[in-house]
Amino acid sequence: MSAGGNKLRVAVIGAGYVASHHLAALAALDFVEIIAICDTNADAAQALAKRHGGQALRDAGALAALQPDIVHVLTPPASHARLAMLALEMGAHVLVEKPMADSVAECEAMIAKARECGRLLGVNHSDLLDPVVQQALQAVRDGRIGDVVSADIIRNSEYPPYAGGLLPASVTQGSYPFRDLGVHGLYTLEALLGALAPPQVTFQSSGRDPNLHFDEWQAVVAGERGIGRLLLSWNARPMENRLIVRGTRGLIEADRFLQTCRIRRALPGPKFVGIVVGAMLDAATTLAKVPWNVMRFATGRLKPSPGIRSGAAAFAHAVQRGEPAPFGGEAALRIAQLLEPACAEPDRLRRDQLSARLQPLEPADALVTGAAGFLGRALVTALRARGERVRVLVRRPVAAFAADPGVQMVVGDLGDPGIVGHAVAGVATVFHVGAAMRGGPREFEAGTVWGTRNIVDACLQHATPRLVHVSSLSVLDHAGRRPSSPVTEASTLEPYPERRGAYTQTKGIAEACVRDAIARNALPAVILRPGQIFGPGAERSTPNGTLSIAGCWIAVGSISRTLPLVHVDDVVEAMLLAAGSDAAVGKVFNIVDPQSVTQKQYLAACRRKLGDGLRLLHVPTWSFMLLATAVELLGAVLGRPVPLTRYRVRSLRPLENFDLTAAQTVLGWQPRVGVERGMAATFGFETTEHPSLVEGHTGDIREADA
Repeated sequence: MSAGGNKLRVAVIGAGYVASHHLAALAALDFVEIIAICDTNADAAQALAKRHGGQALRDAGALAALQPDIVHVLTPPASHARLAMLALEMGAHVLVEKPMADSVAECEAMIAKARECGRLLGVNHSDLLDPVVQQALQAVRDGRIGDVVSADIIRNSEYPPYAGGLLPASVTQGSYPFRDLGVHGLYTLEALLGALAPPQVTFQSSGRDPNLHFDEWQAVVAGERGIGRLLLSWNARPMENRLIVRGTRGLIEADRFLQTCRIRRALPGPKFVGIVVGAMLDAATTLAKVPWNVMRFATGRLKPSPGIRSGAAAFAHAVQRGEPAPFGGEAALRIAQLLEPACAEPDRLRRDQLSARLQPLEPADALVTGAAGFLGRALVTALRARGERVRVLVRRPVAAFAADPGVQMVVGDLGDPGIVGHAVAGVATVFHVGAAMRGGPREFEAGTVWGTRNIVDACLQHATPRLVHVSSLSVLDHAGRRPSSPVTEASTLEPYPERRGAYTQTKGIAEACVRDAIARNALPAVILRPGQIFGPGAERSTPNGTLSIAGCWIAVGSISRTLPLVHVDDVVEAMLLAAGSDAAVGKVFNIVDPQSVTQKQYLAACRRKLGDGLRLLHVPTWSFMLLATAVELLGAVLGRPVPLTRYRVRSLRPLENFDLTAAQTVLGWQPRVGVERGMAATFGFETTEHPSLVEGHTGDIREADA
């Protein structure tokens, strides 16, 4: 206990996912007082402090003044050693999340510091405290499956997408997945099999996630009592988290996701009968146990991540009683000694790969971000046709660019300030086309917001002569505008971007970032807001006012409304004009073809082109509003954000009635391809000049009340 009170004073460093479980466990202990939550992300620390109590701090050093009895270090592993030793020097006992540290040397230093300070140092080997793993361990100790022969751990996982900024260890460390989850597997295998020999580890890269390089891992390890195998995947689905222990008289299968533990023993009698009876008993057990666990989870009796919570509580009890930590530094050091040699080669390979991305580049005429996308590829083609030397920034290597000696390919993420600065240096014009088009908030944050900030900062740093930023008409007010009012560059911006979704919200932030740099730093930038870009290759993109849900296109409201179309080559033309026009610097331009095409005509063209591959449904606005109302009510009951709201339905109507004076007079832009020729090339027949062709292929598309 603390010197002046009856409760243990506990501080937590790190306000991420794991912290919420530690804090929930600590809050349930009547002998614990949570005094502080520390994180460089002040908002995250404040949110947890509001829920669990204590002060929100940004600097771990400020904890010394609060005199904590216990400090939980829940930050990325690279900072574990520094923060743990800082807390030990404050006189606190320390619990560190796994892995203990990034190197054996750091682990040894932490153990030495704990001895010097006379304090407990614990490492949260939480899988061993998971209820079903404990059941399995107890069954092994009781001899229920005879002598152990082998143990297999199968685990699939996924990481939150990279959200931009300084590259995290999950991106820069080739061994990160094995350090993160392999540690669980190794200490669990040690508990089952006894002392472990160095594991034989293999790793592969599927290439599915450019920010998680080695995403398939296998390890085989010899233990005193049997062979252990570990299979980790960030690609295989459905998700698994299973432990299988095989013995001479039976096997144990623990499913940590479903929280079930089945023991199948060898039955007397014919082999086949035993197999069948065992399978039937397993099925019956699963049929009973899984619904029961679902009910326990729904009612709060079964907590998520129970092992993490148990580890946090067990360490507090150990300090209170003056007992050793459940899993001390020496236990974690043994696992670190197994991990370190296995991690050296993947770390070296990843370091070399990332270093190669920063090799010196010859000056280039232009940089194109988002060059692998529909518009980006068309722009690169046009620039190369003009004889320009082009640099592209792409997340994955593109074979066509690699084969062109006039294209310099830089591989990296727009959210990474380092790679963006490298790509921008030495180019005359930056065409910023890249942005997130799908995914969750973190993908949009990295690709659109961080990406644009990084581009702006790099252009200012390197005094880039011209930036052409591709924004979007989605930044304009859709729900509140009067259809009869012309749409100009000065039209009202979206007043509630958070209601429209991540795409609109982040595109608005990105455009505001460029505008601010123009106003404050005289950034020589031009902002273009293209309409709905179409052309050959974009036939499967839904038009404005149409949603794609489960492979079905749903046109909402009146399909007699016109679409703000513009052919991809005409957008490229506008970008090239913006790059060469001094009069355009500092201005915004809407880029939309003046010729009108209705949603009905466009959908009919898509139907003719795609045939039976296109499932199309038209619903009136009022029916979709009823659905949105129900979804909103459900979200309110569950306390969760929902993908469909009434405001989003009102915002589905396409913008129309454009005043294109600015683009025509300042840029000198006129569509060269135009809607008519573009539709003919894209869909294989003319639509606007020959509406009868459209009417003959409308299929099930019918007009309805908006």
